Order: sequence, then structure tokens, then C-alpha cells
Amino acid sequence: MLTSHDFSSLVIDTLGNKFSKQGVIVTGFYFDFATRKEQSPADMLGALLKQVINGLKEIPEEVASIYRRQRLVIGGRRPQLSDILKMFHTASTSQRIFICVDALDECVAEHQQEVLELLREILKNSPGIRLFITAIRNIRSEIQRLFVETAMFINIKPNKGDIVTYILAKLERDTNKGAMNPGLKTDILTKIPAMVSGMYVGEKTLVYPP
Repeated sequence: MLTSHDFSSLVIDTLGNKFSKQGVIVTGFYFDFATRKEQSPADMLGALLKQVINGLKEIPEEVASIYRRQRLVIGGRRPQLSDILKMFHTASTSQRIFICVDALDECVAEHQQEVLELLREILKNSPGIRLFITAIRNIRSEIQRLFVETAMFINIKPNKGDIVTYILAKLERDTNKGAMNPGLKTDILTKIPAMVSGMYVGEKTLVYPP
């Protein structure tokens, strides 16, 4: 079945292919319901920042100094949220960056507000950053409240042709070829698209700095 992750992966791949030669950094973070208790706002930003730093041709001195300072703390520690926000700002002053946050609705409910506020803070102070958010359950009102006129919403509904193409690609990659027969394949290509076609898959949000 088509998932929000599939569409987000397509967006990330498309952005990466389109802008790779232009030096644009494309980052992504996937909220996973199964591990959401371990996915805090700090975990999300830390993972995104690591991708940004890995994509830089040269690490700015301000970013390097923050990491050096954290290593001096007993046992070492990861940068604090305030430091992470500073590093995003520093990196984006000379670098265009796309941040893709997938399945925000799978983030722990009490963390969703903080995640959105942190992303808003990044956009506010980092003009080189663009944000792409996906969610199946409706969080439009909260995004509109926080990002006001900077958000554009796209509702995704797969058509039957898209579903058939997706299923055929999955079947082609199936390593257990012996389990498939013409009758079963016909049933899969007939019944699943009929069940899923027109189903609401998710809401995508493109957010731009003011």
C-alpha cells in the first residue's frame, strides 16, 4: 500500500537529483510510530544537522567551535537546542538547504508543538532553508497558526494508475518469485487498486521563510 513515506522519499530523491550539482543540501527525518518515544525534538534536529554538516564542503568555524566546546564537558555531550539553531543559521547563510520532515503526526503528541516551533525558529533565522512536512492526520490548523502565510498545502490522493505502477515495481523486486502465480498477480492488481484508489494518503506542507 502507498504510504506517506513513499511520497516523501520520492520528494527527497527528486530534490537530491535536481540540485545535487548545485551544491544544495537535502535532509530528511522520518518519524516512526514504533520508535516515536525515542524520537525527541532534539533527536530530530540533531539528525538533520548531522546531514547538513556532512553536506558542507567546509565546516564554518562557528559550527566547529560549538562542537569543540561540547567535547570539553565531562564525558562530552551533544549540542544543546540553542546551539543547534545557531548552527543551522550559520550553515544556511552560504548554503541552500531543504529540510524534509515526514509523518509528523507519528511524533509523540506532546512533542509536536515543540517540533513545529523549533522548525519555525529555524526558518525565521535561516533564509537559505526551505521546509517540507508530511502528515496523514490533520495538523493544518496548527501549521497555519505558526507559519501564518508562509505555508502551502497539498493533499495527495493516489489514482488507480499510480497504484498499479507501484505494485508492479514491488512485485518485480520480490525475491521469492516462486510464491507468485498469474492468478494471484491478477487478483493483487485488481483488488488492491480498487480498495485504495481515491483513499486519502496524506497532507504535504511546503513552508517558506517570510
